[in-house]
Amino acid sequence: MISGKGGTMKTTNLGEADGLPTIEWSQVETQLADLLTHDDPRSPNRSTFWLTTLNADGSPHVTSVGALWHAGSCWFQTGERTRKAKNVARDPRCTISVATKGFDVMVSGEARRVTDPTIVAEIAALWAKSGWPAQPDDSGTGITAPFNAPTLGPPPWFVYEVKPRTATAVGTAEETPGSTRWRF
Repeated sequence: MISGKGGTMKTTNLGEADGLPTIEWSQVETQLADLLTHDDPRSPNRSTFWLTTLNADGSPHVTSVGALWHAGSCWFQTGERTRKAKNVARDPRCTISVATKGFDVMVSGEARRVTDPTIVAEIAALWAKSGWPAQPDDSGTGITAPFNAPTLGPPPWFVYEVKPRTATAVGTAEETPGSTRWRF
């Protein structure tokens, strides 16, 4: 176990029986953060974040989502009338998945809508830096941009934070072998 922000992190090497090494969380986190600055949002080859929420009947709802990794959390945005927004308002448990250059990563936690204008502005600035010209709306509690996915409805779009409770990474490159789970 490793102590860190907010307590202890338990690491489980899922590839131990196959003689694979434990993946270091810091390697995964670095690659997640690198997606923000090294992934052109206009490129068809960019990494896609996938959000899984729970429908009212308990079945999964999986959809691509505008997301980024920052300060130890995954952040995503959506319109208030979308199914994902309604799902997390009813049940905040969710999972976000993405493929980085070396890992397939899954992060599970609870989505929390962020309304603090300072944090909304910080996250909007990160999206803008990555090539999507997001900015806070007039209220400061949502974001707006000249464009977004048409299915999200009109702005403002809301920002959500998912602090990981668990994460799993599977190495996908020769230099990143292994499969590891973390509980935060």
